Amino acid sequence: MKKIGLIDHYLDNWHANNLPRWLKDEAGDKYKICYAWGSLPMGTMKPNGEGAKPSALWCAEQGIELCSSAAEVVEKSDVLLVLAPNNPETHPELCRDAFASGKRTYVDKTFATDAAAAKALIEAAKAGNTPMFSSSALRFSTELKDVERKGLKIINSRGPGSYDIYSIHQIEMIVALFGPEFERVMAIGDETAPALVIEFSGKRFATIGHFGWQCPFNMALAYENGEHTLIKECSDYFPNFVHELVDFFETGDIKVPFEETIAVIAIRELGAKALRNPGVWFERK
Repeated sequence: MKKIGLIDHYLDNWHANNLPRWLKDEAGDKYKICYAWGSLPMGTMKPNGEGAKPSALWCAEQGIELCSSAAEVVEKSDVLLVLAPNNPETHPELCRDAFASGKRTYVDKTFATDAAAAKALIEAAKAGNTPMFSSSALRFSTELKDVERKGLKIINSRGPGSYDIYSIHQIEMIVALFGPEFERVMAIGDETAPALVIEFSGKRFATIGHFGWQCPFNMALAYENGEHTLIKECSDYFPNFVHELVDFFETGDIKVPFEETIAVIAIRELGAKALRNPGVWFERK
């Protein structure tokens, strides 16, 4: 059995609560979360206002050993998970020991607060000779696997949730299809109704929009030859993601190019600025 170490901001979050079961479904007992540490161990408030369980209680319920530090998790583990999905501002601290270890490490979305921070994190992983990737699970949706990339010119994407937490999912899928060569971003909505236009090289365009919790993640695609593809709803992204995660732990095959991860974060960063100034193009630096 390979021992997974979990490093988090607070352990009682949706991803951490579900990953042990997802990993067991995918890998049986071959890969198991054995050690965990949260930088905020007691009384943390979740984004929805609910109180998170103390780390000791969470670990006891999950059958996971609570460590005293991230360094202890790294020392005891074979491979590593750094979560804190809604707190990318904590990733530089939470990743420090993991990225110095040389052990295969997955960092949950959202990877970084901005493009500069994303580049710095990637350089830290390279300096530590640590195989690493980060991604939204939506990149691995079943419907995206066989999408033809050649000749794709327009992507219209829709989904639920707030911009700060949920835009990463739509942007991840768009960059997975178009690649990292985006040029500028403009808001056609505002912070109450988030919607963006993203221009990529070669006059390729993508739009994203957040349309409430009743709206699933879905896409419409248009090609240069006049053909169209409709993805009514993205599916199976969490099982597919865990499959890719286990393969990464097993082989070291990095699932997302660093250039794409930087582009995803740069679009998210520019999009937040654009939403405060609708109708104005924000150029990539």
